[in-house]
Parts: sequence; structure tokens; C-alpha cells
Amino acid sequence: MVIAFLRTIILYVFIIAGIRLMGKRQVGELEPSELVLALLIADLAAVPMQDFGIPLLTGLIPILTLLCLTMALSVLTMKSVKFRAVLCGRPSIIVENGKLRQGEMKKNRFTLDELMEELRMKGVTDLSTVKYAILETNGQLSVLPFAAQQPPTAQDLNLHLPEPGLPVVLINDGRLIRRNLLGRGFNDQWLEKQLKAHKVDRVQDVFLMTVDETNQVCLIEKEGGR
Repeated sequence: MVIAFLRTIILYVFIIAGIRLMGKRQVGELEPSELVLALLIADLAAVPMQDFGIPLLTGLIPILTLLCLTMALSVLTMKSVKFRAVLCGRPSIIVENGKLRQGEMKKNRFTLDELMEELRMKGVTDLSTVKYAILETNGQLSVLPFAAQQPPTAQDLNLHLPEPGLPVVLINDGRLIRRNLLGRGFNDQWLEKQLKAHKVDRVQDVFLMTVDETNQVCLIEKEGGR
């Protein structure tokens, strides 16, 4: 039992470390080659987890080989546009100037139901308002409306708005992140003042508190915190 526990932990940590070395993009998006890698690693890791007669190193070596191969392919895709197109494919324009390109849909086996679902998720209900809808190599649909359908920006309206910058989390589920508090140049006295301004007694009663670069504070209390 202990051996099974240790073998599982070692394989898990090894795979997580390998995936992390591949970069954050692979975690959030899967190209076809990355999907194959994930399936193969899952299959290779399952065998030494279940069969104690197989040496652990026998399971680690193929996984390490696949990770090294994937990293090598990633370097090649960065260096060669042609190789990237062969390995990852090319984006396909599904909608152009409000009209469907049925040939591209058939080529990518992309159904009308899938298209309408993706458009609804982007807040689009009228196909004629879409300038381009592009099926990306990771399967995501990028929707670009006509310029007349896009909401006006502050620049279009000649408005000069302050840049809020990146909000920093000061309190996360009742826990104070002191390094962020000090990093923004604040202290405990400032924090207490902000809590009183929002009629909150304790840090433990705050679910989320952030502050941006203009010192605008956003505070959300815990439900039933008082």
C-alpha cells in the first residue's frame, strides 16, 4: 500500500513538473500534438501505477522522452512557419463579411450547431453582423464584428480616463496578503481605515479586497460574515 502511494506521488509530481516546463500556454490551450501528448502520458503513467511488477523507471523514461520530444517540437515550431503549419494546422475563416464559407466548415467538420453555439457564447445572435469568424488551430472561434457593430471606446468619444492599472489582491478569503499590502506602500493603519470605511470589523470577514494603481479599493464581504 505504501509503495503504491509513493509510486503514484512520484509519477504525479514528475508529470506536473514536465508540463510546467512546457510553458503556461500548453496548460490553457491544447494543440493537436499536445492533446496526443496528454493522452499518451496518461496511458503510460497508469501502467506503473497499477502494476507493481514494472520498475518505476520503466514508466518514467517514456514520459520523459515524450516531454523532451514535445519541447523540441515547440522550438521547431517557433523557428519554422512551415513546420508550425504542418504540426498545428492553420486558422480557417468560417464567416467572411457576414457570409458562411461552407467549404471551410466541411473541411474542418464544423457543424452549424457548433457555430451558432460559439457565436452565442460571444454574444452574437445575428450572423450578418460578423465581419470574420475564424476557427483557430486550438479549436477556439474568434469573432470579429463589423466596425459599425463594435461598441465605441473612450478614445472614440474623446474621453480621457485614468488608467487603473493592475489590481492587487490584499485580502483573499479572510487572509491578509501582507507582501501585497507592503508592496503597494500601505500599512496596517491604512488597512484598518479602509475596513472601517466599508463598515467591516475584521479581516476575517472580507472575502476579497483589491486595490489598483489609482488606489481604488474594491471590497467584498463574506456572505453571513457579520
